[in-house]
Amino acid sequence: MSASAPRPRRDTRGIVDPAELLSRVRFRRHVPAPELRPYLEHYWLIDWELSEPYASHLVPHPSVNVVFQRYGPPGVPAAARAWAEVAGVGLGLFTQKLTGAGRVCGVQFRPGGFRPFAPAWPVSAWTGRRVPLEEVFPEGDGDGGVGTPAAVLYPDDDHARVAALDAFLLAHGPEPDPAAGQAMELVDLIRSDRTVRRVSRLAAASGLSARSLQRLFAGHVGVGPKWVILRYRFHEALERAESAADADWAALAAELGYSDQAHLVRDFTATIGVPPTAYARAVSVP
Repeated sequence: MSASAPRPRRDTRGIVDPAELLSRVRFRRHVPAPELRPYLEHYWLIDWELSEPYASHLVPHPSVNVVFQRYGPPGVPAAARAWAEVAGVGLGLFTQKLTGAGRVCGVQFRPGGFRPFAPAWPVSAWTGRRVPLEEVFPEGDGDGGVGTPAAVLYPDDDHARVAALDAFLLAHGPEPDPAAGQAMELVDLIRSDRTVRRVSRLAAASGLSARSLQRLFAGHVGVGPKWVILRYRFHEALERAESAADADWAALAAELGYSDQAHLVRDFTATIGVPPTAYARAVSVP
């Protein structure tokens, strides 16, 4: 990749105890074809061979993912199970138990970027759901079979898998959708601007009413703008807990827009299962 070529995100936001995950699996991200980049965050590829089961945990982004999965011994297609699904925005902590050997190839769409590939339904139709790929992209719907799990999962070369993902998505769009572009811009604003802590602030910045924002986000993001604001600030709290065991939680709560430290602690404990101080101590143990 040249110095000027685009690169995928390198952060681990949303992953619970990322150091532990990365010590057990081979995880990498890749940039999609140029025509797809306005709509996608990245492709993510994971391979593993484990001697004992491991449970990974994720606080999902407000993104739809298309996920191709294969479980079974590497190099033995007949013994492997492979399938693909569309994963709508996950509302709670997502846990995936990994055993033996396996491979996952995923597409993470930008929040707001999925609708141009499946324009027949509002994105909220998939929220909190994981549905078979053919329920959203019927087999033979103009893709020439490029979206089959085997086409994506069986190549051992990353570039071949990325090419298969590109071919699948390009066979299904994207359809022109100005509202998708607006939704993506507003979510980017929430993610990058800490002053956007309330829907009223987003409404003022966008020139839309609160009701119009709700309709736009339901149709193109899958969750409401308040949910997106809360999720991104929680991601930052999780990341801060991983990097600073002695964090000033009261100051962080105020910085992220929580009403007080107790609110942050309750939110963190309800999502992760332990208070932020306990989590920070656990992930700091070598």
